[in-house]
Amino acid sequence: MIALELIRENPEGIKERYKKRGKDIDFTELLELDGKRREKTKIVEDMKAKRNKVSSEVPMLKKQGKDVSGVVAEMKALGEEIAKLDAELNEVSEKINYILMCLPNLPDEDLLPGDKENNKPIYTFGNKPEFAFEAKNHVDLCKNLGLIDYERGAKLHGNGGWIYTGDGARLEWALLNFFIDEHIKDGYEFMLLPHMLNYECGLGAGQFPKFEDDVYWIDGKGEGNKFLLPTAETALVNYYRGEILKEAELPKKFAGYTPCYRREAGSYRAEERGMIRGHQFNKVEMVQYTTRDTSDLAFEELVKKAQSLVEKLGLHYQLVKLAAGDCSDSMCRTYDIEVWIPSMGIYKECSSVSNARDYQARRSGMKYRDAKTGKTEFVHTLNGSGLATSRIFPAIIEQFQNADGSVTIPEVLRKYMGGQEKIMPKK
Repeated sequence: MIALELIRENPEGIKERYKKRGKDIDFTELLELDGKRREKTKIVEDMKAKRNKVSSEVPMLKKQGKDVSGVVAEMKALGEEIAKLDAELNEVSEKINYILMCLPNLPDEDLLPGDKENNKPIYTFGNKPEFAFEAKNHVDLCKNLGLIDYERGAKLHGNGGWIYTGDGARLEWALLNFFIDEHIKDGYEFMLLPHMLNYECGLGAGQFPKFEDDVYWIDGKGEGNKFLLPTAETALVNYYRGEILKEAELPKKFAGYTPCYRREAGSYRAEERGMIRGHQFNKVEMVQYTTRDTSDLAFEELVKKAQSLVEKLGLHYQLVKLAAGDCSDSMCRTYDIEVWIPSMGIYKECSSVSNARDYQARRSGMKYRDAKTGKTEFVHTLNGSGLATSRIFPAIIEQFQNADGSVTIPEVLRKYMGGQEKIMPKK
């Protein structure tokens, strides 16, 4: 969440920042509650100071033989009034906290306003593949090559489900192993995470309370219940929840593999056939914890790492800087890597790299102690897909298809597939 002080000091300026996201937010209720809380806090503090002063005098009065019954009765009444005001303060604070928890992150100043229409491609790698034969789509290729069983996947799961079979399962596993090996080589700590998370994880990541309906709940929706993680980020950005790190420990760099479970599944339009969108897919996620001063450098590193993975696979893609309105609510900036799917004639996102700055840390109470000042500061959290396979897999199948119906395996994956260079059609 963002700092209340920012809104208190410059409500109109913050309102304009949110308009870049296409959100017109009225802070009237929040500021009124903030004023009421500060007023009541002053009253309660004065009352507590009076109670402490008088209470410290009571033993002395008793020693002097004076009747303190009136004073004791007065302090009892004062204590009851304090308890009443404390309860009111807690109620007001909960309302303020809820409003702040529902506010999105502030977009960075350099982002264009608006939504997808203002997303800006800033880099392209390689050329769109051209074929001297009638190219096939990945769904037909996967069927002909025996890589994916869509029909039985739908039988077991329903629409949006698939089963990797044979060389398809090996190729998927090869991708995941390649990603993980690259991250370990770059100094990222590999993590295997729980798939069922508690409510606080969704709250800390910025997905709750606003997007509670977007996840699969295990035992009922809401606080006290568990849900299936939509991405490893949800777990990794809560790893240090409620902790204070030493500045010398930063940055912390993690790479976690998990399946991802999401309710927002395919619309089943032509451009979302096959595995382009589904309820479950595999992803390796990168997360960094940094100081405020190193946050931007970490973002650049994550972008370059995600790009490197796609480039080592030899895939044509574009890097896109998202407009403010297309960034997720928890993020202040995002770059997408979009891989080319020839049969669709469009680019599809296979990695999003984002900086949440201190938005998630404020929600989870994650701080570090400044080595020079000794003061605590909120850490910055960043994340990036490194990578999701459900778009990479179809891109490989389509971009590297051959006239005989075979698919050439990217060279970096061959060691994970026993040296195999091609996947041949089933006879």
